[in-house]
Amino acid sequence: MNGSAVLRDGTELLVTGPDAAVLRLGLLLPLSGPIGLTGPSGLNAACLAAIEVNASGGAAGRAVELVPVDAGRAPDAVAADARFLADAGLVQAFVGFHTSDVHRALETALAGRVPYVFTPPHEGGPRRQGVVLLGDSPDRQLGPAVRWLSEHLRLRRWALVGSDYIWPRSVHRMAVRLVPSLGAEVVLDRLVPFRRTAEDDPEAAFEEIVAALDRAGTDAILLSLVGRDLAVFNRVFAGSRLSGRVVRLSGALEENVLLAAGGDDTGGLYSAMRSFAGQGDERRLELAEHYRTAFGDVAPVLEAYAEGCYDGVHLLVALAVAGMLTARDGRRAAARLLASGDPLARLAWSAAPLGPPRADGYLARADGLDLAVVTRL
Repeated sequence: MNGSAVLRDGTELLVTGPDAAVLRLGLLLPLSGPIGLTGPSGLNAACLAAIEVNASGGAAGRAVELVPVDAGRAPDAVAADARFLADAGLVQAFVGFHTSDVHRALETALAGRVPYVFTPPHEGGPRRQGVVLLGDSPDRQLGPAVRWLSEHLRLRRWALVGSDYIWPRSVHRMAVRLVPSLGAEVVLDRLVPFRRTAEDDPEAAFEEIVAALDRAGTDAILLSLVGRDLAVFNRVFAGSRLSGRVVRLSGALEENVLLAAGGDDTGGLYSAMRSFAGQGDERRLELAEHYRTAFGDVAPVLEAYAEGCYDGVHLLVALAVAGMLTARDGRRAAARLLASGDPLARLAWSAAPLGPPRADGYLARADGLDLAVVTRL
């Protein structure tokens, strides 16, 4: 199966123009930049969803095409490209995952124009017209994991280490409220510059942070670093004397980043996400089989970000089938279609072989290059 069959180049569309017989979705993925290592699996997962829809007869008879936009670039550049595609009528909606600063720029550019489904964990707060969130806020994603680890491992001295931009700041605000309520304390709160390029080597800075963690007597770290920085930090940490005796919890650690970090055998690295590649539930196994059939055994791992993008494409198709793919209707209609028991949902999700996404969260622990689920959150 060839994913390129559903992909269209935005420059080519400037020549051919809009096509009322096709549902074109802008695909906003980090194909470069600090979380670019997650982009290829997201691209494959989105293509899989579009291929499934087209094989079932399309979205209310319209074939689905995807128009990739590199969302790993500077926020203003990404937003300008997306707004142009929307204003020119070349795409009818957008879906994808990217950093929250890019998300906010896109939200401003697209508000009231077309639906925009943002699929990963997010910083919380109100959203503009047409923006649909599939992921979790820090309270929902990480709060239960902090509670579980604090109670089961008797963790009392938490440190907060994150990248200095929107989502990590929100994570830190949540933790500063939550940790004292558990009878614990925050002993270190550190945000590091957010690097969009790989030119600077962060290892020296992370070695200094690890030394500060040691001096603070830390027994647990909540990590809101992302992408390359998360991988490098974990490599530095694994070589320190804290390795094996200080617990780390991340809200951005999936299998691609774990692989980039060289794996982890300390037994103390945890991740809280919607799903994990090795998860054994029926829906995840069936999705993994569809993905393997489409792209083979050597394709980029199908991780939580990619699964969210797969579900986001199917959600936009469901909105189109229901006749509610508009910025005005998007959020309310999406909530209706994602709710259980709504009679409209069965028809709307008819092109999605696995049906609507779930809203569960899980805690997993790194075991070499794998993330093994510990508990449902």
